[in-house]
Amino acid sequence: MDRQPYAGLILHGVKSIETRWRPLLAEMKNCTLAIHIAQNDWEGDDWRNILTQTLRMKHSQVEELLESGERFGRGVVAGLVDVEETWYCPEDVPPEQMGELEKAACLTGLAQKYLTKLSNPRWLTEPLYSRGHKTIWTVNIPDHLLPPAPAEYK
Repeated sequence: MDRQPYAGLILHGVKSIETRWRPLLAEMKNCTLAIHIAQNDWEGDDWRNILTQTLRMKHSQVEELLESGERFGRGVVAGLVDVEETWYCPEDVPPEQMGELEKAACLTGLAQKYLTKLSNPRWLTEPLYSRGHKTIWTVNIPDHLLPPAPAEYK
């Protein structure tokens, strides 16, 4: 079955590094990013291999994670994540460190890409239907869809 896994993996805290060919998210450091689940299926199975081989998840665990990640459907803003630092990943990263980065990104082939650390993933209380765009865009999220603030912020 084809999937659109990355948004759900981010919101479940499994994927904590976003990868891009250019430093798209660098200017968003210390900002909150809305996570959109696209309509189209993602091509490639790197993410599945990372989950099953590197993280040693069972097939049933992967399917449960994917189902939960698509609980709001597609074509929606499903949650929020905080953006931290962005850095360039050189080709000469030691294999052990590269393995850790690949695990956090749920993706292989990170050399010569820009990596951005993501933190504090949280689901909206309900999906916000929104057409996707090829780049970053602004979306207004009604207050009643925002997740409750953690106790330390109240």
